[in-house]
Amino acid sequence: MDLERRELIQAAIAARSFAVANFSNFPVGAAVKTPDGRIFTGCNIENATYGLTVCAERVAVFKALSEGCREFSRVAVAADSSKLTPPCGACRQVLWEFCGDIEIILADLKGNAESIQLGELFPRPFDASFL
Repeated sequence: MDLERRELIQAAIAARSFAVANFSNFPVGAAVKTPDGRIFTGCNIENATYGLTVCAERVAVFKALSEGCREFSRVAVAADSSKLTPPCGACRQVLWEFCGDIEIILADLKGNAESIQLGELFPRPFDASFL
């Protein structure tokens, strides 16, 4: 894995430390990178009503969008799990909507990582082309 991808993974791992995961006890961190090199991070933030919980990937994308970013080059997702953890369905939809067929880097805390295109994880997305 090249230095740029490792930097993004490290940002996701660092963001994970801020997770509010009192219910699942499954902290997740994410980092999204823009073509000009800016990195925006997010962590999962859980709520007692569960439905109001927001995943790390959406937090990172929403932070970037709220700062005016509209183009993204890749996303890293980091969790402490025996299997590399992909984005959930809601996050896949948001990532597709705002990032397109972006590179997704899945990482754990032991140094394992894998890259996959969002189109492989989300092969038939619903988007504005159907509206």
